[in-house]
Amino acid sequence: MGAALGLCSAAQLACCCGSTACSLCCSACPSCTNSTSSRLMYTLMLLVVMVAACVTLAPGLQSELRKVPFCENSTSVPVPGSLKVDCSQAVGYLAVYRICFATCLFFVLMALIMIGVRSSKDPRAGIQNGFWGIKYLVVIGGIIGAFFIPEGQFASTWMVFGMIGGFCYIIIQLILIVDFAHTWAEKWVSNYEESESRGWYAALLLAMLTCFALTLTGIVLLYVFYTKPSGCDLSKFFISINLILVVIASAVSILPAVQEHQPRSGLLQSSVVSLYVVYLTWSALANAPAECNGVSGAADKSSFDKQQVIGLVIWVCSMLYSSMRTASSSSKITMSDHILAKEGNGGQGGLIDNEEGADGGEAGRAEEAKVVDNEGDGVAYSWSFFHVVFALATLYIMMTLTNWFNPSSELSRENAASMWVKITSSWLCIGLYVWTLVAPAVFPDRDFS
Repeated sequence: MGAALGLCSAAQLACCCGSTACSLCCSACPSCTNSTSSRLMYTLMLLVVMVAACVTLAPGLQSELRKVPFCENSTSVPVPGSLKVDCSQAVGYLAVYRICFATCLFFVLMALIMIGVRSSKDPRAGIQNGFWGIKYLVVIGGIIGAFFIPEGQFASTWMVFGMIGGFCYIIIQLILIVDFAHTWAEKWVSNYEESESRGWYAALLLAMLTCFALTLTGIVLLYVFYTKPSGCDLSKFFISINLILVVIASAVSILPAVQEHQPRSGLLQSSVVSLYVVYLTWSALANAPAECNGVSGAADKSSFDKQQVIGLVIWVCSMLYSSMRTASSSSKITMSDHILAKEGNGGQGGLIDNEEGADGGEAGRAEEAKVVDNEGDGVAYSWSFFHVVFALATLYIMMTLTNWFNPSSELSRENAASMWVKITSSWLCIGLYVWTLVAPAVFPDRDFS
């Protein structure tokens, strides 16, 4: 299915190159709705930006640039004339800030343009669902222009925006992860109840035990590497309080009152949420004071560590999940129905099956137009809010790649503000999850089904 969605997204990208390319590519692709293909295209754009930002952090890139003739302090044969460029500005954390600055502004501009769009019949729908070549050129031009911004207070000022935006995206990511946990458990429990197969029961048990085992292992490692027998009291407090909170949340998930209103809630959701809370705790402690952050000596500013890699993997998964997923019953509790796309007017949220279409006419049109318009009577998601989320996601990428600290500061992971941002988000994660458990019991008159 992932390959099919990739082909669908590639087909829409090819459509910007001309009718011939479009017909040749789209004829080999499965049909899909424009609400899905557009979201995948913007996700692809953000992935490309992330790769470009990662390239600027590649170890040894700055020394390699010194071999370029037109760079200042070049070790190769210099070019004639006075054309010299400070190539050091093209690498490192400051380069990541510039790339993400331009990309974030692009999504903010798109959010402003899409305010008030109600259906694909709006003249602005073409801007949302097409002109991909122009959009990429705008983003590339913006990134190039961002490198001409004087350093001055740019880094320290943009870091504040990055921390606020990154925190907001973490909250959105929390909602998606909680929704994923509920959806996963509901699906597997439903399969077990329908088939009464021991295989599904074993899979549920194995997944739950694996997540809890990883959670416990993470807690132990945090105590080992991020605390000391004497000192690091704040780190000990963070680890201990989060351990207590995940135990409480797990206990709440199996209370009789909760099971009465949500018979499919259980320890599988709790284990997934607990594992993510441990990751957030680890990420927060990485910005603790030097003697407590588990880092010995100075690290290379342009290298990647495990925290960055895991953070980016979680980000990619959440972005793909939000792009391909449509809102379901669990979304009413997790509030993710404001983030995920609603089902299309024809009940189609993703790929269109030409052989089993709603009727012959729809199937015939799907064969001609591989990207089917399912938003003629109303948008499947808020286009403006979608771009706001992607702007925040860009800031989250920026802060993750730069380890949440000012690139112009001394080479240190210490950042008290970042530590509190991430530890607070871990508490919000547990609070949000507990709310999804108790909400049906607290408000029995509301329909959460």
